[in-house]
Amino acid sequence: MQWRTKRCANEAARPGRQIERREKGKRNIIFQFMNYESLRKSLKFTTIIRKLLQAFVKPVSTIIIMSSGVTKRTPMVQNGPKHLVNGIDLDSSFNIPHVPLSKHMDEDRFIGGGTDITTDEDSKTVDLKGDLHNVMLLIFLYILQGIPLGLTGSIPMLLSGRKVSYKEQAIFSFVFWPFSIKLLWAPLVDSMYVKWFGRRKTWLVPTQYLIGIFMLVLSSYVNTILGTEDTASGKVDIILLTFIFFMLNFLAATQDIAVDGWALTILSRRNVGWASTCNSVGQTAGYFLGNALFLALESADFCNKYLRSEPQSEGVVTLASFLYYSGIVFFISTTLVSLMKHEKVDQDVDSNQGIADTYKQLIRVIHLPSVISYAIIVLTVEVAFAAADSLFDLKLIEAGMPKERLALFTVPMVPIEIILTLIISKFTAGPRPMDIYLKAMHYRILVELLYVFVVWLSHRVQETTGHFPLYFYGLILASYALHQVTVCGMCVAQVAFHAKISDPIIGGTYMTLLNTLSNLGSNWPATLVLWLVDSLTWKSCQGVTGSCYSEQEIQACTNAGGTCVTTLDGYYIEAFICVVIGFLWLQWRKHKVHQLDALDKSHWKCL
Repeated sequence: MQWRTKRCANEAARPGRQIERREKGKRNIIFQFMNYESLRKSLKFTTIIRKLLQAFVKPVSTIIIMSSGVTKRTPMVQNGPKHLVNGIDLDSSFNIPHVPLSKHMDEDRFIGGGTDITTDEDSKTVDLKGDLHNVMLLIFLYILQGIPLGLTGSIPMLLSGRKVSYKEQAIFSFVFWPFSIKLLWAPLVDSMYVKWFGRRKTWLVPTQYLIGIFMLVLSSYVNTILGTEDTASGKVDIILLTFIFFMLNFLAATQDIAVDGWALTILSRRNVGWASTCNSVGQTAGYFLGNALFLALESADFCNKYLRSEPQSEGVVTLASFLYYSGIVFFISTTLVSLMKHEKVDQDVDSNQGIADTYKQLIRVIHLPSVISYAIIVLTVEVAFAAADSLFDLKLIEAGMPKERLALFTVPMVPIEIILTLIISKFTAGPRPMDIYLKAMHYRILVELLYVFVVWLSHRVQETTGHFPLYFYGLILASYALHQVTVCGMCVAQVAFHAKISDPIIGGTYMTLLNTLSNLGSNWPATLVLWLVDSLTWKSCQGVTGSCYSEQEIQACTNAGGTCVTTLDGYYIEAFICVVIGFLWLQWRKHKVHQLDALDKSHWKCL
């Protein structure tokens, strides 16, 4: 992630430089196409392929991550994210919308100032000789990072099958927060290390060992935690489950910081732009392994239908076995990296940093009036979409849609996201990117109403349990596609705006702060709507006198021979409230967004 007076320039030379240089090596999808003329003039086919990868795969990962929701939110990342798009951190938003969405950029080329690590001349000649094995290593490390993210995104769907309450889903949604707040400890990772072992390996190796330990230990107890071993009660220990996966994501976020920094020294200067491609390809592949592929292979119905000749009661893999073998992979791969890969020192990148000064610099940026106004915008805007991003998938699963089928529906979204990024980037490269942001927001609010219709229809067109007519699947795919159009429009515009306003002297720190605010703005509304949806749902006990608003009342109704029936789903109430809030928000903040978009760059400088 990223973030003129002599005072700011002198301080920036120390504290935020590590983060700034680490991000400088990344090439974000969106901005590669803002530099369209450079791409058009490129004569080398390999160069074009590299830029296409950099430009497109990151939003895909965001979508996948955000739609896991959490998303985000992607994700899709984000999110993380990517997110699911939300997803989709575009460290995360698949707007399965919880996983954070991070946007990486080449701030020298797109914000101005500084000296880029690669030149236009370098970009015209792509030569991976001597770096191919390093590129493959980075992709593998990012795949490892994506596996716990994807697995985390699949847990809400598994919990939905365990009939947990939405308040418990809200508690679990906190596991998606670490990628949104990793700025808090990123300076520590960049500054504290064991010199003889290596600046990045000091954090990478123990972090990946801990992820492996968590997975191996969890594989022995996950059935107990999920209540699948105790058929009598079947109680899910949501607090313990949340703690474990929060720590997994915390470790994955820390590993991301270390790998991002290592990418700048492990690759030669002419190929450092490949760092973003490695991140995009690796994290997307890892998320797919831990999410869509796992959910498909874990499903007995899917495996019996497509992979087996004789039906069985379980899928090819279980959550416990997936965790066990993933933990072994982490242990073996980390050991090999620790023993066989030596970390070289680059004084230009690995200079000593002041931790305290980095945090002081962040505080100074936060106090800028323009940043305060923008923070209010990004911390409140996602309220308008919280119900759709957080509950749509879960409500379809509640209606009977198989979770593995829903996860596989994200695959067709990949080419759509690729095309959208290319098209929208051309319109956001101008001086007023937030115009696109506001236009996309109008349509995204309307798509939320379409989501409500799809959920309502799912309860009326189901032919048998888990089976829907073909046109309904087409409607879901169309809804996803329209949602991605609007999410991508807002995301691309926001990244372009961040690039425009970030102070180039402290670009890395500035961008990181802006993206952290955006990610937090996506996470807290998602947690809130999950927490409130049960309380807003109207239920009645049919057959006998009674109510069904608590577990005790539901049990009393059932024991008396009655049946608890939902008369009004709280999702519809929340969706309506969010739509109203969205249009009111536009009236409240639309003018301010235009004002900030028109401000001179001097208003965003650290004085």
